[in-house]
Amino acid sequence: MKLLRFNEGLSLSEYLQIEQNMLKGVAEPSLFTWIVSPTVIYGRHQAAELEVNEDYCSTHGIAVVQRKSGGGCVYADQGNLMISFITPDTRSEQVFADFLALVAGALQAKGLPAVTTSHNDILVDGRKISGWACFTSSTGTIVHGTMLYDVDLDALQNAITPSKEKLQKHAVASVRQRVANLRELTSVFTDIHALRAYLEEALAQS
Repeated sequence: MKLLRFNEGLSLSEYLQIEQNMLKGVAEPSLFTWIVSPTVIYGRHQAAELEVNEDYCSTHGIAVVQRKSGGGCVYADQGNLMISFITPDTRSEQVFADFLALVAGALQAKGLPAVTTSHNDILVDGRKISGWACFTSSTGTIVHGTMLYDVDLDALQNAITPSKEKLQKHAVASVRQRVANLRELTSVFTDIHALRAYLEEALAQS
């Protein structure tokens, strides 16, 4: 897998555009990671007014962006590592499952009991530390996701407004109860940059 690097400090919309540009002519499986300022990202089939606390985001300078892939609404900030995988393989379900298994395996290699779920999440000790989505075109597939290291969980709780039905499905009372930062669960990674370097190396060698 080819590891790519792009400018730091771009907006989430700019990184998503990089993915789309790569997808038009991707020749080999490629990977890049990125970190953004506070942003809420919601899926192509979602309505912002139902998933996002737009007043809170506006007041606190949190950008709100819709992506082309499906999946749920997520919050990202400088404590969250974003991971993008682009491949010419158009077998989206297989690509998705295989890549999530690689990410979970990389965490398992560091002693974390990471498991994937049918909801395209990665859990550690029953709590979500990573969420993923997929987009496929005639030229290839994008798999992209989050890895929570030290996200502002108060901001996450306030910026996202999932339905009561969705929370009940996961048997929790709030988003905050369902998710966890890796920083809480392990001391293996000293900071988000150490996590980033490890995952880049582990996944690029896969």
